Parts: sequence; structure tokens; C-alpha cells
Amino acid sequence: MKFAVIAVGKLKERFWKEACEEYLKRLQPYAKTTVREIADIDPGKAGGIEAARDKEGAAICAALDSLGSSVHVVLLDIGGRERSSEGLSRRLDTLTLGGTNSFAFVIGGSDGVSETVRRRASETLSFGPITLPHNLARVVLLEQLYRAQKISRGEPYHK
Repeated sequence: MKFAVIAVGKLKERFWKEACEEYLKRLQPYAKTTVREIADIDPGKAGGIEAARDKEGAAICAALDSLGSSVHVVLLDIGGRERSSEGLSRRLDTLTLGGTNSFAFVIGGSDGVSETVRRRASETLSFGPITLPHNLARVVLLEQLYRAQKISRGEPYHK
């Protein structure tokens, strides 16, 4: 199984980097997991919010293209489908049993994603109606992917 996280923006603070590194380390025995950071485009320099979203979207799509045509794209979106940890684990298991072994999770920029990225997504996922900083969303995503793998295998998750 392969997981790719495509995220707009860079992790700057050490504590975000360390949290992501910890979950990436925990995930490696279960799935080859990579993170690709996409440059955050300043709307003021890009000609507005929509232009910035389009430029970020083009970079996201290029990153998705590099993963191949069989990748299952999950867009993190506040309006997406909410799933429990067990529900996420079951969803990944169902897709894997159906022949999907490559997943890309997209975390857009602070102004959202372009329509091109939305159309490219196979499905959307929400961590609930709260607004999360993108750095925290990345940590939560990696933790939930790790937890899903532990659940899938019936292994205890050490708290």
C-alpha cells in the first residue's frame, strides 16, 4: 500500500515537523508514505485568490499525475464525508480489496483548492465541521492513517 500526502504550504515550526515525522515513522511498516509540499501562492502577487488557487491547483495536479493514473485521490474538505477512525479503516480496506493500493490525500491552501483539483478527487473527507490549521490537519491525517492501519490489522493502538 502507498499513501501520498500532497499539502499546500511548508511546515515551519519544529513541533509540526516532529509530529509529522513521528507518524511517518510509525506508518512505514504498513504503507510506503510520502509527503509532497506544494508552494503556497500569495494571492496579492498572483492576481487574486482565484488565480492563486489555480496556480496551486496546477501544482497539485502535477503532483497527482506523478503518482500514476490508478491513484485514489482523497481531498480533505470541511464539507466532505465525515468518517470515524474505524470508518476510515473500513473504507481503505474496501478500496484495497477492490484493487486500489495507491492513495493520495490532498490538503489545500488557506483559500481552498481549484475546481480542477475538486474534479480530480475521487472522494472528499472531513475531520468535522471545525476549522483546522493546515499544519494540524496534516498531523491529524497522518495519525488517522496510522490508526486505520492498526485497526485494520486488529493491533492495539498504544495511547
